[in-house]
Amino acid sequence: MNAATTLQPRCWIAVACAEHAQRGRDHAPVGFMQVCHGKGGPLRRLAPGDVVAYYAPSTTMGGKDRLQSFVSLGMVEARPPYQADMGNGFVPFRRDVRYVAAEPAPIAPLLDELDFVDDRRHWGQKFRYGLFEVSAKDMALIAHAMRAEPQALGLAPVEMTTQ
Repeated sequence: MNAATTLQPRCWIAVACAEHAQRGRDHAPVGFMQVCHGKGGPLRRLAPGDVVAYYAPSTTMGGKDRLQSFVSLGMVEARPPYQADMGNGFVPFRRDVRYVAAEPAPIAPLLDELDFVDDRRHWGQKFRYGLFEVSAKDMALIAHAMRAEPQALGLAPVEMTTQ
């Protein structure tokens, strides 16, 4: 048996404003992701088939609104991280992602369900990393809240106890 075929995908939460996450999701011909102000190191932690959900604290970069929602969801493609020239000397690293149909979902109703939330009073602490790994259960909960099909991402379906 090939070990590569039996491994579950790793699951990640990336952090960016909704506008930037949408730009990556809607890019043609394939979507992409950027994290941590374009650093390549964090993207090298991901592997093809890994699942990523984007969490947006705000609508625009530096925005004062509190969107606090998951805004896109997809699977990492095989292409390794690469750089893209965005002009004005900004050449961030990207990773290709195949995004799935999903609706934005606020995090607040999920806080008591998500295993990565250790302390509800300081639930946003982990998002400061820009990219962090979560359990498949947490990712399935997020996918369910976003009205996406967890199975399309290689995840088992879950039942939520709160809505």
